[in-house]
Amino acid sequence: MNSLRLNPRKIEFLLYLLIWVLVFSVPYFSERGAGLVNWNDMMINWMHVFGYFVVFLVNVYILAPCLLFKKKYLYYFLSISVLIILVVAINVLLPSGFPPRTASEINTSNGLMPPGLNAPMHKPPLMAFADNLIICILIVGAGTTIKLMSKWLSEEDLRKDAEKEHLKTNLALLRHQVSPHFFMNTLNNIHSLIEMDAAKAQDAIERLSILMRYLLYDSAQNTIELKKEIEFIRSFISLMQLRHSDEVEVKLLIPDQIPDIKIPPMLFISLLENAFKHGVSYPMKSFIYFEIQLHENTLDCIIKNSKHKTVVNQYDEYMGIGLENIKKSLSLLYEKNYKLDISDKDNEYEVKLIIPV
Repeated sequence: MNSLRLNPRKIEFLLYLLIWVLVFSVPYFSERGAGLVNWNDMMINWMHVFGYFVVFLVNVYILAPCLLFKKKYLYYFLSISVLIILVVAINVLLPSGFPPRTASEINTSNGLMPPGLNAPMHKPPLMAFADNLIICILIVGAGTTIKLMSKWLSEEDLRKDAEKEHLKTNLALLRHQVSPHFFMNTLNNIHSLIEMDAAKAQDAIERLSILMRYLLYDSAQNTIELKKEIEFIRSFISLMQLRHSDEVEVKLLIPDQIPDIKIPPMLFISLLENAFKHGVSYPMKSFIYFEIQLHENTLDCIIKNSKHKTVVNQYDEYMGIGLENIKKSLSLLYEKNYKLDISDKDNEYEVKLIIPV
């Protein structure tokens, strides 16, 4: 996408070039249309156009950036007014590129002359001044409009770049969100298991190594295979079960056939960790439900956890900064092409995340 993004400055320059090539070509085609190119007249007309060109350049490259865009409106208005009046006065004093013609010079092809054209036709100075003034104002307006458009596009690109950097920071934080206390508790549990159930302790160590390898290496990538993400989820839940033992019923529903697709890493871990954090309360029975559904163009992740009245302000905390960061990250990753639904029921919380694949 970056390679296809147009540079606002290049667009601005191309527009200026196109406009002024057309403007400078008008005198030539006007003379050519009369049947004979008078180069002296055309040079005089180009001198008039050059005056407009000077106003245009000074406005878009000096006055607009240095005064208008810095909100020095009075100085800008005074400066551009002086410049316009100066150029208009010079153009009025310059000889016209279309000299006044007499009737004898306007013979038609059949030899007839329009009546009343025996005297030279001069444009009154006031009319000439008004015409030049209107042209200069239109040129200033057009140039300022294009400059404003270019400035807005440049600022929009900067804003998008800043959002991408912010996204990288948020994702980096999410990748390190698994609490250090989780690792300490897991190691303590494994230590206790070594004497009680060596096979179970060995399995826990393997799960922990999978978790660590994923966090250290795989999560640094922009996307990860869904199979690896699911294996990470399995390992995380398995280690959490060591900590919470039999008081927590954990149900994990994963499709038997997992397609070869990629998703951003650590996408579900924050939601799942929240479920364990807010859905477990001793000595009451608790449950955690995690399901992944794969459709043709979407992936649905459903997470449910038990709700206990003894947990004070649980939902307020759940809807706090952590969830807000998740929403921002999802918006930056998928813009509006995702859906996050949160349901607060009497006995459970339910979160459903739908992303495109």
